[in-house]
Amino acid sequence: MNQNQQPTRQRQKTPNPEEPTARRALKVPEALPTSKVKESPLRKMASAVFRKKTAIQEIVREPTSGGIIFRLTHDKKDIEILLIQDSKERWTIPKGHIEPGETAKVTARREIEEETGLKNVNILTWLGKIHFKYRRADKLVLMTTQIYLVQAMDEHEMPTAEKWMKGIKWFSFADALGVIEYEDIEKLMLIAKKKIRAGEFN
Repeated sequence: MNQNQQPTRQRQKTPNPEEPTARRALKVPEALPTSKVKESPLRKMASAVFRKKTAIQEIVREPTSGGIIFRLTHDKKDIEILLIQDSKERWTIPKGHIEPGETAKVTARREIEEETGLKNVNILTWLGKIHFKYRRADKLVLMTTQIYLVQAMDEHEMPTAEKWMKGIKWFSFADALGVIEYEDIEKLMLIAKKKIRAGEFN
């Protein structure tokens, strides 16, 4: 999933090591300058300020899917949430693009396995959807992500991060709320907690 995406409502936080996301291809090194003359800092600043953005020529809609993964503690008194840390050090949930022929539920399971390594999971119920938008060159990308409530069934199965991630970790529910970057996901996590406590998975 593209790391440049920006949510419609992202909370402003102090830098804090917390979705994607998302996948990013290896960056190709830029070409070396052909001249040894350096541009002055003032000219660089002026160029950045007055550079015109390319007008948006196309609106692209991208459907994606993911899951809020949880497990119960041994005493069954608390809920733990599995989060991944993307390349920009933002904590989020695993999610990705819906491939041709896939349903949102199938995508959620596939992305969870690819991004966390967990195979023994149970998708319990649909929680809702969130919207992201970001600019890609002359395109405005509107992304809708379907979110499912997913239970990790094997307490001995260890999550593993993909190479582009900065981290992956089980958090207590309270700590997960504290580090999650996106307000829309936080709201769905609160809905998830109510459903888990009530056993409402239909």
